[in-house]
Amino acid sequence: MAADYEKTDIGTIQIAPEVIEVIAGLATIEVGGVAGMSGGLAGGIAELLGRKNLSKGVKVEVGHREAAVDVSIIVEYGNPIPEIASEIQRNVKKSIEMMTGLIVVEVNVHIHDVYFKAGERIEEEDAALRVK
Repeated sequence: MAADYEKTDIGTIQIAPEVIEVIAGLATIEVGGVAGMSGGLAGGIAELLGRKNLSKGVKVEVGHREAAVDVSIIVEYGNPIPEIASEIQRNVKKSIEMMTGLIVVEVNVHIHDVYFKAGERIEEEDAALRVK
């Protein structure tokens, strides 16, 4: 269901929740240290920085004037999770408010996984082999 966002002299402007999800998804993957979006624990396979489905891992609740957003992400190993999460919150809020005029009342960030680059994973496997 689309949310009534503004009534004008000649009609009503409606923004579908899917539009807000795409804006939030783009704003999330712009943040450094985000490896990808996650569909959640029950959502199956996570998607690393692909642009196939920009709303994957994003859930929104949209009212007449306000929106609440949940994003589920995968972080790159070695990055400070609290800083990444705070930057996501700021970027998502700013992007949605700027593009839609809605007031974002909350942005919740859920970390579902950590992504290891190929070299880091090999080192991890080597460490496991040394300890028997």
